[in-house]
Amino acid sequence: MSLSVKIMDEMKTAMKAKDTVALESLRAIKSELLLAQTASGSKEEISEEEEIKLLQRLVKTRKESARIFTEQNRADLAEPELAQVAVIEKFLPAQLSEAEIEAVIAKIIAETGASGIASMGKVMGLASAQLGGTAEGKTISTIVKKLLV
Repeated sequence: MSLSVKIMDEMKTAMKAKDTVALESLRAIKSELLLAQTASGSKEEISEEEEIKLLQRLVKTRKESARIFTEQNRADLAEPELAQVAVIEKFLPAQLSEAEIEAVIAKIIAETGASGIASMGKVMGLASAQLGGTAEGKTISTIVKKLLV
């Protein structure tokens, strides 16, 4: 089942339950999917990889907004953002733990023979491709820096 179909099913459920937070989150996802589809100029569905990147971007922007609101002592604005993060994350693949990410990155470093911070770009490229939607870029970057230094 494609992401679009899942989103529509969840939207119907959220409407029936009168869950405004979930409905707002789902509408944001649907909007981004439509924008991505029309940007490519084709009538075809976007790839699953692009869908995951899109969802990760939505989660990242909401987490960043929540962080800013929290710093400004605006918990009333931060809470809905975090609630939307929870709804959007339901559509992402299960996230790996830091230990699992570290093991994958250590393996990549061993295979490529990378050493020092100069090889960070190469390791990041391989790690991002391999870990796909199962880890945030910021987490990957932090672990790569730690292992290469």
